[in-house]
Amino acid sequence: MTKTSDESSPTDIFAAGTVLWRPSEGGVELALVHRPKYDDWTFPKGKLDPGETPIVAALRETEEETGFRAVLGRGLGRVTYSLPGSGASEATGDSGANEATGDVTYPRKQVDYWTAQCESGDFVANDEVDALRWVSPDTAFDELTYSMDHTVLRRFLELPIDTRTVLVVRHAKAGSRRDYDGDDRARPIEEKGRRQAAALVPQLSAFGADTLFSADRARCTQTIEPLAHLLGVDIALEPSLSEEDYTADPALARKRIADVIESGTVPVLCSQGGVIPNLLQWWSEESGFDLPEGRTRKASTWVLSFHCGRLVAAEYLDTPLAPGQA
Repeated sequence: MTKTSDESSPTDIFAAGTVLWRPSEGGVELALVHRPKYDDWTFPKGKLDPGETPIVAALRETEEETGFRAVLGRGLGRVTYSLPGSGASEATGDSGANEATGDVTYPRKQVDYWTAQCESGDFVANDEVDALRWVSPDTAFDELTYSMDHTVLRRFLELPIDTRTVLVVRHAKAGSRRDYDGDDRARPIEEKGRRQAAALVPQLSAFGADTLFSADRARCTQTIEPLAHLLGVDIALEPSLSEEDYTADPALARKRIADVIESGTVPVLCSQGGVIPNLLQWWSEESGFDLPEGRTRKASTWVLSFHCGRLVAAEYLDTPLAPGQA
């Protein structure tokens, strides 16, 4: 996933984090971490490593700071803030001053957040975090040090926590249909498509993907084959996810797809560009939910969150490749 904004500057610092939660008798408890370096209470987060995506970084940083492994849920958006104390000259090799105006500019930190359900683990104090507290959301508002964390917490509380994730993936880059001799159903992904398929493995795994469905097209099955190998599961071929079957009878295809996604806890549907936008629009209209913008490019993923059968949140992940690798 590359969520870097068109408005970002070369000096910006990109990070990712989570609102780590677990069920409790009163509802849910949230994990807050104390960082002795700053003497603050905050959500687990940290900077992206070189070649790392925000999704992978969010899970890694959460486990490093808390000791707990987790599964991501819906996205909570991005918070951005300036870092006046970071020393622009160290980060950029200049004074951080605008020569035309004389204004001092500072690098910004941009942090992407997701909900994350705690799966297993134990907290052990470390150099970055010396204490962890599980608290109710109401208590979290009182204990969090920064107003930006209050913003993230309010986003967390906007929707029910017990949502179900469905991952809709467009197949990775394949060769041109014009240049392929033979049955188009057998047209394979190309070298870039293989890199995209490999990069989808940690991205889809982060959301707990466990059941795989694919249109009966080689480029679709090949896109999720690396994930199937990791999980040790078969890919179920589903003709209703193909452009031909979907176009021939959209209502029947939608009913079949709705039945299919009930087969797994977190299903992955790999389909084509002629299916996904219409399917998402139907889900959106049925649920009274406005979809965010997204082009459904090759190897992109829609992370859909359902509650009581209704679509309540959607996040578009443009590419599984890290910045600079696309």
